[in-house]
Amino acid sequence: MAELPDEAPVGSAETAPNAASPRPEPETSAVVGAAIADAARKSGLNALAQADRPNGHVILEAMGGIRGIIEAVLPGLLFLVAYTLTTDLVISLAVSVGVAAILTVARLIQKTPVASAIGGLIGAVASAILALVTGRPEDNFVLGFVTNGAYAAVLLASVLVRWPLIGVIAGYLMSDSTAWKKDGAKRRTFVVLTLCWAGMFIARLAVQLPLYYAGNVEWLAATKLFMGLPLYAPLLILTWLVVRALYRKSPAAS
Repeated sequence: MAELPDEAPVGSAETAPNAASPRPEPETSAVVGAAIADAARKSGLNALAQADRPNGHVILEAMGGIRGIIEAVLPGLLFLVAYTLTTDLVISLAVSVGVAAILTVARLIQKTPVASAIGGLIGAVASAILALVTGRPEDNFVLGFVTNGAYAAVLLASVLVRWPLIGVIAGYLMSDSTAWKKDGAKRRTFVVLTLCWAGMFIARLAVQLPLYYAGNVEWLAATKLFMGLPLYAPLLILTWLVVRALYRKSPAAS
């Protein structure tokens, strides 16, 4: 429990019974734990964790459903098609951002969750502005490089500090909290899984950065699509299968 502020006079609770006593500040660990648990519930692993087995419907839900997949793929696909046919940056960006905006407005009208759609729209607009300012079509992908690099850095850092992020997420989803830290097999497995996720983001950079520096916009757009959901979905399923196997072998885990 947090201590009273230094300014509070000793015995003030007795001398001023009507004064409102200060509420204790939540401990940092509790705040961090709640944030991690909330992030875990919003992750694709959560949808898989709620099901006994990852059938097609559950896997689709883990990827955001058909609508989420369309929102993730369609703007980039239309940019690729438009740029390949016209090589006009303004037209290509207008088509891509316009579709992202339409999809977001549709969610608002239907009063469905809009967080991911708005995030995608903001990213598309920011990328488009950067490309228009520089006049370089390949700069439309710079924000994606930054995002992939940031994810890879966070995942690798979590391994270095011995709190592999996949283990943290899985621990909360499996009601195991941080008990997995005391299990050598789980800890090592979560390190490997976290490195696999970091590897996916690093692989995207390794393939796409040379295309960026070569100015090959068409292939850059294509590889962004091919290395998006087609990599994410199998790795998500593999991660859950491994996590489920780990906890089935540990019936005593709470």
